[in-house]
Amino acid sequence: MSLNQNELLATLALQSIPNLGDSTAKKLIRHLGSAEAVLASKKDSLMKIEGIGAIRIKELHNSNYLKLAEEELRFIEKNNVKVYHYKEPAYPEKLKHCVDGPILLFSRGKIDLRAKRIISIVGARMITAHGQSFCEELVAELAPLDPVIISGFAYGVDIVAHKTALKHNLQTVGCLAHGLNQIYPKVHGRYMAPMEENGGFFTDFWSSQRVDRNNFLKRNRIIAGLSEATIVIESAEKGGSLVTADIANSYNREVFAVPGRATDTQSRGCNNLIKSQNAHLLTSAADLIYMLNWKLNDDKKSVQKQLFVELELDEQLIYEYLNKGKQQLDVIALECKIPTYKAAGILLDMELKGVVRPLPGKLFEAI
Repeated sequence: MSLNQNELLATLALQSIPNLGDSTAKKLIRHLGSAEAVLASKKDSLMKIEGIGAIRIKELHNSNYLKLAEEELRFIEKNNVKVYHYKEPAYPEKLKHCVDGPILLFSRGKIDLRAKRIISIVGARMITAHGQSFCEELVAELAPLDPVIISGFAYGVDIVAHKTALKHNLQTVGCLAHGLNQIYPKVHGRYMAPMEENGGFFTDFWSSQRVDRNNFLKRNRIIAGLSEATIVIESAEKGGSLVTADIANSYNREVFAVPGRATDTQSRGCNNLIKSQNAHLLTSAADLIYMLNWKLNDDKKSVQKQLFVELELDEQLIYEYLNKGKQQLDVIALECKIPTYKAAGILLDMELKGVVRPLPGKLFEAI
């Protein structure tokens, strides 16, 4: 569809109505054909649509929302903000499949997600030295595949992911929890220009909306929805990155988590994701490439770690055996002449090194 100014204004009005929500707004547009038709519809017609109550209908006929929409439209036009309508071809493809994806998405920069591998990297704001090192190494190893790196432009893991992407000339997109008239945190303002040159920013918040804690939780659906996979680098037992992981799982996207020691506070969230089978264990770029079935050209094989050299003798023995095909723990132990209890421990170490992967039924396979 080609979005004219009247339809954009009407869609902005729908977006501004409290408690209407993107899912309900899409339902209304689907039934009536356009946002303009929704605002013009009489109460009797609207009452026939399931899930649309009298209170919501009253709000649809409140002219104040059109006035607010006119103000925001002036900001959009004055600042050359790019607007993506969820029915337009330019709207991010993966986000189209999310029932609660925003009806309007605003952006700055030079974002191009067409025919791109897209991943989200999230995690703790209080990133550890280990977490920073892992994030930097992961992005560096993936660089030959030219992925787009999505994150939230916050402290910690987010900004490390963005900066590392810029370092390797990768497109990177920050999903903001506020309008495009401000930046948070302000200290990250120096990264805006380079990101807009190779990527940019997305938000579904207006210029009139202030930074609020709940906004960060709401924008997490965009981080998860834009990507084919969400990676949690570090997280405490509770945190926004775990919310993003939950949303990604609800969208049937792949979720990965970096394991850590049981005593590490910033690894508890990741360890719990892995333990509850809500995330794949991630130890290197090779894990991600394997699970997402990303194909490498021969000249790009260097992206995968050469982990063979780090294997102990028993690990090497098991690895060579599993190269013949996946097998159960008991059979591995028997064929490799290693006690079962010892083989289980060795396989766990090999999983953490990223050279084997556990499968249902106590099966293991080489990566």
